[in-house]
Amino acid sequence: MTALGLDEHLNAPVRRGHTPAGGFSAGAGGGACGDLLRITVAVEGDRVSDAGFDASGCGTAIAAGSAAVALAVGQPILEVARIGSAALAAELGGLSVGKLHASDLAADALARALGAAVAANASCQPTAGRALVAMSGGVDSAVAALLTSQTASVDPVAVTLELWADPENDGESSCCSAQAVRTARALAHRMGLAHITLDLRDQFRSGVVEPFIADHANGLTPNPCVRCNGHVRLDAMLELGERLGAQTLVTGHYARTALSQDGGTLLRLAADPNKDQAYMLAAVSPTTLTKLRFPLGDLTKPEVRAIAAEADLPVAQTPDSQDLCFLAGTDRASFLARHGSVRERPGEILDRSGRVLGRHRGHHNFTVGQRKGLGLGGGEPLYVLSTDARTNRVVVGERAALRTFAVEVRAATLHADSDQVDAVKLRYRAAPLSCRITSNASAGRHARLTLELSDPTDGAAPGQAAVLLCGDRVIGHATITLSTQSHVNSAAR
Repeated sequence: MTALGLDEHLNAPVRRGHTPAGGFSAGAGGGACGDLLRITVAVEGDRVSDAGFDASGCGTAIAAGSAAVALAVGQPILEVARIGSAALAAELGGLSVGKLHASDLAADALARALGAAVAANASCQPTAGRALVAMSGGVDSAVAALLTSQTASVDPVAVTLELWADPENDGESSCCSAQAVRTARALAHRMGLAHITLDLRDQFRSGVVEPFIADHANGLTPNPCVRCNGHVRLDAMLELGERLGAQTLVTGHYARTALSQDGGTLLRLAADPNKDQAYMLAAVSPTTLTKLRFPLGDLTKPEVRAIAAEADLPVAQTPDSQDLCFLAGTDRASFLARHGSVRERPGEILDRSGRVLGRHRGHHNFTVGQRKGLGLGGGEPLYVLSTDARTNRVVVGERAALRTFAVEVRAATLHADSDQVDAVKLRYRAAPLSCRITSNASAGRHARLTLELSDPTDGAAPGQAAVLLCGDRVIGHATITLSTQSHVNSAAR
């Protein structure tokens, strides 16, 4: 198709005001420039069957919306998924720096509308070697995409999830914001990949954020990433992959897979223990694991950055995200107050004998094992031993009081019989601890189990995941519910 140019699209906008039957709409804009643009896309089979747009604001925004529709209608989905800001600017005959925001808005709206239409209605024939690659806009997922694109007979298609939008967040440091989606799309297009945007904000809020808020209100310390990977993100991407004819899903997680004794697939710890993310993937089912690929599993972070630098990827030195994606730029207490009913609620800090040592602003601000932030002044270091949501009390004591040889867990899933469990990870960054399950439990689901540790741990936080291991293989997961604590001395064992 010959580019029409800015004047043609402005004077005779293509399908402006048209709303395709059965189409999916998405908007962009409304910022300082005041431009608003909405694009509607309809998909049949593997093609964009129809599209339309509307816009208000500057003439360039109207022209950009027209260009997006003109380039999309009648084209294969995966060709439309290669249309970005640069392609729209080229269709308009080139744009000055001051006008590029219009092509950015049109690219955003087109990508969101296309993603919604594809997720609902696309039906591409299964294609040998086609793989969906999850891209977050960071260096890990970029290198995973790069390595996949360099694999013979593999046809990668990129996808980025938009999970959360909050004006209080730092969108640049969040891997699931609108800014991150735009960064990932530009990076995928730079690598020559089709890119799909998948909006999961509603599912993420109901399946991850709301349980996170509820757990804090109940005095627990949840790990939302385990829930997100196990029940929201990966399942949605696999379903999208099926619609696009993809056989596998590639992610930038530091993890590996291995065969189980019965020929199934198990999760395996990454080669780099400092970056291992198997803990975060523990709730992923063995059936789902058969479709996942982890190209970074045998690499270290420095090796990944070196690969990115050699390929001249602009994210080669992007800092790692240090926070939960929906907490980027804010703090937990503010987030809980803003998005839920967990608000400041003054209460008492007690020692083990019941003596009041101080006051706090809400039990939800504390987790078992916490030392900092107690505000109790000098003296012997004190640690949080327990929190009580009902009474809003926090109990503290010396570190030795945290130590326990037994951890109780609930909602356990075992992929092998309990006698194969030889270690457990009780926190994401924690090293595995040798352990055994005290009862004979077969593979399957169990309401409660007790883990006996070979060496004590200084507290296990209720609500955190307990990831059960056999060597370097993940053979189960559960949620910590209660620690049986005792003082430890040389005669204790």
